[in-house]
Amino acid sequence: MALEIHNMAGHLIRRLNQISMSVFTERMKAQGQTMTSVQFAALNAIRAHPGIEQARLAELIAYDRATIGGVLDRLEGKGLILRSVCETDRRARLVSLTEVGQALLDEMIPVVRGFQDEILSGLTPEEREDFLRLAAKAADGGNHLSRAPLILEKKV
Repeated sequence: MALEIHNMAGHLIRRLNQISMSVFTERMKAQGQTMTSVQFAALNAIRAHPGIEQARLAELIAYDRATIGGVLDRLEGKGLILRSVCETDRRARLVSLTEVGQALLDEMIPVVRGFQDEILSGLTPEEREDFLRLAAKAADGGNHLSRAPLILEKKV
């Protein structure tokens, strides 16, 4: 028996998130990794922006600034990143990948790319493209409603 919530965007998004997290976790376990999707996102952003400020990293992956430190603590504990104090602002922490972090990310990127279609396995390839386009449009449109909005470019 279908419930009203079964056709509500919030419920369906939550279910897709459950599916995505489950697939991610299982694929990481299969690789012998305990990496979370947020840790993967952080590593990916750090690789694209070596020496990035910790607060800016949170903006680039749409993650809460107050809790990004814990994510980075775990990555640092695994020897995947290095943090240093910014010379121009002693309050800021700069983050970069270690060689181990770079190697692990290089290994994990194809794995993560490889299971993206599985997350949307109920869709045809064309529908997946449509879904991703529409999901990005919806996320962009509602970005201002987020507790941790995605900020791609800093306003000067």
